Parts: sequence; structure tokens; C-alpha cells
Amino acid sequence: MRTAEDRFDPLAAEYPLQLITPHPKNRVHSELYEVEWLREVEPHCAWINPVDAAPRGIEDGDEIFVFNDRGKVAIQAWVTQRIIPGVVSIFEGAWYTPDKDGIDRGACANTLTNDAYSGGGAAVLNTSLVEVEKV
Repeated sequence: MRTAEDRFDPLAAEYPLQLITPHPKNRVHSELYEVEWLREVEPHCAWINPVDAAPRGIEDGDEIFVFNDRGKVAIQAWVTQRIIPGVVSIFEGAWYTPDKDGIDRGACANTLTNDAYSGGGAAVLNTSLVEVEKV
């Protein structure tokens, strides 16, 4: 069964990466986000596979933009084989912190996700297409 913004969506020509927004282990949604030592233990970063990072000139630790028609976030890249090619992961629960240009420097995943509902009435937060570029 197809879902909105899946890999077969025509929008994938412009935004070829699937964004997932799992729960982090160091906070409860946005609670505890401002606890510095928790962020030190596990920094807020975007997981990206080397297959997707290399052609974009992205290396581990680089600041990147993750974006689509809904918004743009700035976040540190974690280049890892722990995520499959074609997928980017940003943990949910970060605080929205837009700069003067509207770029979310807090890298809140909600900046990029669709506010629509699925046919069953649930949120469609895990079906967002994005593109990534090095800052």
C-alpha cells in the first residue's frame, strides 16, 4: 500500500531522501532537550548513509541543511552505515529555533514533517521526503 511522500511519489525527484523521526533515548519528546549533559552524551544529529553523503560532499561532523517545501533545518551530520541508503533520521523532540532567515537551528523534525492525517486518522510524521546539502 502506498503512503504520502513515499519513494514512489513524484516529489522524490526533487526530495529523494525519506525522513524518519524516531524517539530519542535521552529525552521524552521535547522534555529534557535543554539538559546539556544529556545532549553531550548523545548529540542531536542527522543520520545519513555514506552512499547518500558522498555525492553531496558531506563528511561525518559537517553541518548540513535538511530541507523540503515545508522548511529547512541546520544540523550536524552523522555519516553511518547504521541507516540504509535513501533514508535520513532526525530524532523528534528538538526545540524549534529559527534564525533571521527562517532556518531552524534547533533542528526540530516537525519543521519538515507533514501536518496532514492518514486515512486512519493518525499523523503521517514518518512519511516526509527531504533533500540534504552541506552548509
